[in-house]
Amino acid sequence: MSRFLNSTLARLTPYTPGEQPQGGGFVKLNTNESPFPPSEGVLNAISRAEVEKLNLYSDPTLNPVVSALAKRFGVENKNVYAGNGSDEVLAIAMYAFGEKGFSYPDITYGFYSVIADFFGIDCVRPKLKSDFTIDISDYMGNDRAVIIANPNAPTGIFLPLSEIEKILIANPDQVVIVDEAYVEFGGESASVLLDKYENLLVVGTFSKAWNLAGARLGYAVGNEALIADLNRLRCSFHPYNINRLTLLSGQKAVEDEEYYIGCRQKIIATRARVQAELESLGFTLTPSKANFIFARPPKGDAERIYKALYEKKVLVRYFPSGRTKEYLRISIGSDAQMDKFLDAVKSIL
Repeated sequence: MSRFLNSTLARLTPYTPGEQPQGGGFVKLNTNESPFPPSEGVLNAISRAEVEKLNLYSDPTLNPVVSALAKRFGVENKNVYAGNGSDEVLAIAMYAFGEKGFSYPDITYGFYSVIADFFGIDCVRPKLKSDFTIDISDYMGNDRAVIIANPNAPTGIFLPLSEIEKILIANPDQVVIVDEAYVEFGGESASVLLDKYENLLVVGTFSKAWNLAGARLGYAVGNEALIADLNRLRCSFHPYNINRLTLLSGQKAVEDEEYYIGCRQKIIATRARVQAELESLGFTLTPSKANFIFARPPKGDAERIYKALYEKKVLVRYFPSGRTKEYLRISIGSDAQMDKFLDAVKSIL
């Protein structure tokens, strides 16, 4: 780093994304991307005529995506916020509502801690229980904002909405963010609670269940005042935060949701098949409701399996510290990809 960098920022530990190999031949199951392409509506919309409009700024109101999402969730445009990936949405939200700090589990999406360090937000990280589930008593009236990934990452475990509601009730003066990056793969969205709780902010992404990871598009749904707060910060920092083609892609994706429902159903079915196969091989699995599996090999030698899979050009995710060091996170790809993964695992075992 240079000698000019702010000394506080020099102490940051950046988020480490899953490896993105540039060479061919890898079965890539390490970043929870969809194995399916965008819908025909998206593909047809990205035309030469639309590309030629890139000399013009995108819509600063983000109306194409905001209106489509508002219709999907049965709310008004004023209840929807859109961002450049859900990571940007989360960063803006944590900065906006983290004056008294945040609380989130010790094992969850690693970017929360990066955001907190970046903005100097004080955070506490209650430990998950031994089975990787959340003890909601850790989040009851602690005078901090709360963020819960639901389903959680990397475990895939879903916290019932009845438990989310208890957290909302116990923290009436703090925002509760429910990060639903994976909810379409078996969970239930907390958006059904929006009419009851003004402190609820539901965050989602188009990267997983909408097959648009490369488009970088995320959103939040919440109380009108919360959304106004987020837009106040956005327009003070990055008013044209979503490009024209991504706005169009998001709009068309929502309009084509039937196609994406079919993709999700295929992923859920493949997940069940792979879970059963791994269990028959002696793996221990969490009850994942996401588009990935969190699995402990028979001997807990996850690092060895991870490296051996890499040698066979199969990429999975390994988190080498703490209670996750005996587990692998395996994205659900196509049936063909998962067959190659299973064949590789059997060979290694």
